[in-house]
This record gives sequence, structure tokens and C-alpha cells, in this order.
Amino acid sequence: MEKHVVKVLKTEFVTHNVKRITIEKPAGYTFISGQATDVAINKPELENDLRPFTFTCLNGDDHLEFTIKIYKGHNGITEKLLDVNEDDELIIHEVFGAINYQGPGLFIAGGAGLTPFISIFRQLKLENKLAGNTLLFANRAEKDIIIKDELDEMLGKNHIDILSDPQLPGKKGRHIDKQLLKQFLPEKTGYCYICGPDEFVAIMKNNLIELGVAEDHIVIEQ
Repeated sequence: MEKHVVKVLKTEFVTHNVKRITIEKPAGYTFISGQATDVAINKPELENDLRPFTFTCLNGDDHLEFTIKIYKGHNGITEKLLDVNEDDELIIHEVFGAINYQGPGLFIAGGAGLTPFISIFRQLKLENKLAGNTLLFANRAEKDIIIKDELDEMLGKNHIDILSDPQLPGKKGRHIDKQLLKQFLPEKTGYCYICGPDEFVAIMKNNLIELGVAEDHIVIEQ
């Protein structure tokens, strides 16, 4: 199994519980936006504890980047990543599947499910191909929205935040339901991309199929 020990170049929080980790990029290491790799912390007791994370940088960058939601209280790998800082080391492995861009359409993300879409949107921006893409982004509250300003800059009015428990006065909670999906469905030739918790993905996919979207035009993590 391909394996690279890489140094952490920078860490920062992009929300209260989402950490961006920038690392060295091994020579010849390539990926397609939307793909992922298995990551471990390079310490004796942790080096075989692998978890998949999606790249949020571009393949053309001179570094690699992950944007990771930290789950506390489970003693899992993300909680241990709280203690990973500049000059520490991670272990990355070969690149695999995840979500590949097929063409313009509707992106449906639940929380940290946004991460494969970050690199895709950044690549489309680089290629001036963002037109025709819409993002429905489900979170609990405003503080949970990952890279909100950048999404607004890239997608404008086509970045729609759906908050179940908004904290701003006068805002009512809502969810991504069939009625909302119907409002934003792409043309028949467009694609629907879904990423988030397993239950979220299953519900969204079922809703799309019931709305008449062809299954081969629904793209989920592979």
C-alpha cells in the first residue's frame, strides 16, 4: 500500500469545530477534485488508525489540504487531530474514488459533506466553469457553515444555506425536503451530487428519484 510521511505546514480553524490542515505534497502525487485518501497521524500508537478524508485543495497546488470536522467525545481520529499542529507529521496513502464531477447541476451537502465539493468548486472557478451549478448546504446554525464567504464569492445567489436551527432573529428553521429539491432541480441533462451523513444521502437520493431524476444522474461517494 502506497504510503507517504508528510510534514504539517499549517493548521487553522475555519469554524468552531472544523479544522483546516495543510501538509506537504509528495513528489508526483496527483488527484482529481472530489477524491480522497486515507490519513493517519505519524505516532507509534496511531500510525495504523486510518480514516478517509477528501482533499479540499487543487491538484495544481504545491501542497495538500484537508478540511476536517472535529468530533469530540469519541476518542476518534478527528479528536486526536485537535493536537496536530505545524511540524507534526501525518501519513497519507493512495488516492481513491469519492465524488467525481460529471457536469453542471445541483450539489446537496449536509455539514462536513461539503468537503469533496470544495475542491470541485475551486477547480471549476479556476476553469471559469462554475456557471450552471447550485449548492444547497444544510447545517444546524450559522456558526456551522464552512467557508461561507468563499462559497458566496464563488457561487453568489446559487449558494443557498438551509439551517435547521438558525440563531438570527426572525429566521425559521428548515430542512432540505422534496419541495425544496424540486425548486432547484437541474434540467434533465444536469446532475445531482449528494454528500453528507449516510441517512442524509439516502433520503436525498430517494427524494430525487421520486422527483424523476435518473439514477445515473445522481452522483454520490463511491
